[in-house]
Amino acid sequence: MSPHTGEGGPPDPRRWVALAILLIANFMNLIDVTIVNVALPSMRENLGASDSQIEWVVAAYVLAFALGLLPFGRLGDIVGRTRMFLLGVGAFTAASALCGLSPSIEMLIAARVLQGFAGAMMTPQVLAIATVTFPPQERGQAFSLFGLSAGLASVCGPILGGVLIDAHIFGLDWQPIFLVNVPIGILAVVAGWFLIPRLPGHAELKNDYVGIALFGLGIVAVVFPIVEGRTYGWPLWAFGLIALGLVMLGLFYLWQRRRAQAGEPQLLNYDLLRSKDFMFGAFVVTVFASGIPGMFMVISLLLQAGFNFTPLESGLTNTPFSVGVLIASFIAGRFGAHYLRSRLVAAAGLLTFGIGWLHFIIAGVADTIDHWWFLPPLLIAGIGLGLGFSSLFQLVLRSVPNRDAGAGSGALQAFQQVGGALGVALVGQIFFTNLGNNFAAGAGPHAAFADATALALWYQVISFAIVLILAFRFKGSGSQPQGRSVHAVPVEA
Repeated sequence: MSPHTGEGGPPDPRRWVALAILLIANFMNLIDVTIVNVALPSMRENLGASDSQIEWVVAAYVLAFALGLLPFGRLGDIVGRTRMFLLGVGAFTAASALCGLSPSIEMLIAARVLQGFAGAMMTPQVLAIATVTFPPQERGQAFSLFGLSAGLASVCGPILGGVLIDAHIFGLDWQPIFLVNVPIGILAVVAGWFLIPRLPGHAELKNDYVGIALFGLGIVAVVFPIVEGRTYGWPLWAFGLIALGLVMLGLFYLWQRRRAQAGEPQLLNYDLLRSKDFMFGAFVVTVFASGIPGMFMVISLLLQAGFNFTPLESGLTNTPFSVGVLIASFIAGRFGAHYLRSRLVAAAGLLTFGIGWLHFIIAGVADTIDHWWFLPPLLIAGIGLGLGFSSLFQLVLRSVPNRDAGAGSGALQAFQQVGGALGVALVGQIFFTNLGNNFAAGAGPHAAFADATALALWYQVISFAIVLILAFRFKGSGSQPQGRSVHAVPVEA
């Protein structure tokens, strides 16, 4: 039986089972984002990783995911979304096995790149498959489950990571956080092969491979020296590479304009690139998204390497943030598309206040840390993040014409991931530079890690304060435009 097309055909009877498979795969991808932070100190110790290599364990995945979202989303339209989804889940499963079996930090980073690309293969297809499979009257209920799974993933990730590492399954340390994906991924591929409706591709569509190369190389050229510059003493080539990256991004813009004038497909819709409202919104999304991934990287290092917390204790300490995200997801769902600007202002204010409070707690640490100190500020910041992303995406997409809504949503998700990669690189620079200076000055581990973390948290405080100011630049929030369906974007804590 063919899937529902939204044109009066009967809904596919397998749609709810298919949705369960999509949710499992999406959950596996989302939980991987949060579970890794808990394992970073163990990887650093067991694999003898340098500071920049630890940054790359996080940044490589986020960066590959960002670069793959748009081209793989288009490729799904060409070859068929179900086929691309199953290929993505299979590749993610294989890459997870490579991560868990990596004997060196270099192989782990390479496997994380593959894992990021695989995540980008399956993620754009998930909502697209659900949109086509479900009739309009059921889509709201179906999409609400994606928000719920994202919230549960953010809560479960740190705790599950701590449990798996502390259990030392078969004598392993950090490896099970990746290997646990293997049986889940195999189950999703086999079940998906039989139960997810086949959605035909459109072979006449084309991908913009020159645009892919220019965008990808430009972003990598900017992020790579930010991560590695400190290791090499900030040589001239690092600044030259950043400048080259900016030039390539400029060429990407010109190439997209040329493709649009010739009536050819673009990687990033040129109408969006020349829209001041959309590009302003994309900038705000990038700044907003840059705050969180790096924060949990340094907090996990503080707790485990600086104060000898176990991975499970570290994960539980971070859990209030994820609980806040989950609470905010339920709150935001009740508001729908109303009070968007007010919600973004409140979200940025909560994040600025919560992380600022956490900064002063850590700055005042002496020889001990009580995990209860982290609960109020992290809970407040988590509520802010949960409120912020949903309202921010809807505010930006509200100015996008209906015909470009899908491209706009995909582009914003790419900017979100680019922001995450930049945030990891910048926060890592602040943290590891100050940590090295503290040890060189003779500071003990408690003081060295606490001071470096407190300083790094200023990045988040300033970033969200900037978002708070920029939020007033958006037009006042009214109701969602008639006929527009804005899908919730998974929040990655």
